[in-house]
Amino acid sequence: MSSSQLDQRIVAVKPITVPAPGRSVELQVKVTAPLSGQNLPVIVFSHGNAWSLDGYEPLVDRWAAAGFIVVQPTHLDSRRNGIEWDDPRFATIWRVRIADLHAVLDGLGDILRQAGGLETRVDHERIAIVGHSWGAQTAGAILGARVLDTDGVSGEDFSHSAVTAGALIAATGTGDTLTSFAAEHLPFMRPDYSTMTTPTLVVAGGKDQSQLSTRGPEWFTDAYHLSPSPKSLLAIAEGEHTLGGLAGERVAETTDEDPVRVALVADTISAYLHDAFKLDDATWTALNNAAAAGDGTWSITSK
Repeated sequence: MSSSQLDQRIVAVKPITVPAPGRSVELQVKVTAPLSGQNLPVIVFSHGNAWSLDGYEPLVDRWAAAGFIVVQPTHLDSRRNGIEWDDPRFATIWRVRIADLHAVLDGLGDILRQAGGLETRVDHERIAIVGHSWGAQTAGAILGARVLDTDGVSGEDFSHSAVTAGALIAATGTGDTLTSFAAEHLPFMRPDYSTMTTPTLVVAGGKDQSQLSTRGPEWFTDAYHLSPSPKSLLAIAEGEHTLGGLAGERVAETTDEDPVRVALVADTISAYLHDAFKLDDATWTALNNAAAAGDGTWSITSK
């Protein structure tokens, strides 16, 4: 990503309430966008467990500076809603998360109107979905992944026709190695990636050891290896679950603080989406060349 693209001024509007009938708490979103530019592509971003529309600024601001309109909903599992593991609503939050993204995608025109007239500057043909951690599983459902039941039967199709590309950051792997805690509290964490046909970039950290699986960091590459092409994988050797601090600077859960790593994740996703949307392939090509010529601290593979 060139420095001129990342010097662009951005603006954020929040909160915007989105119609979501039957939801126990209002669905609200934040919209971040460049101050200038037309025909802007869109990223709808799904946060990790307990976060909100106020998180992930290091990612979101960088995407907006690179020319994207970014829409961030606050899901029910946000800390501000106080829904804990033992809350009866928790068992269905994974479905509400997916419904949140559908509500945002279906109501995008009205959301952008309320965000200062952005509906006249958007490219409705270029919409991506991105998520981190639990948000990556949520985003994966929109991209075509399904959830296996305890008998291994693939569940319903939650994909959305408006979405033509995506990125999954630290997406959970298959459910056959869940820890007892995860099996009890997160039984929906059994993704079937064989149906995820939408072009997707998977981002995984080489030191991301999950407490939810008995497998090692390669668990987070399942979304790449078990889905049909076209797919790409950004593997960051020293990356842990927050990949340098995606959710914010010096947040408590970051174990591998590294702003350069966060910028790499943000810029690789921007470049991938620009290429997938056929807007610009030069930056994606340059990143692939840099990875091939680099020291192995990060790599890009594609199929």
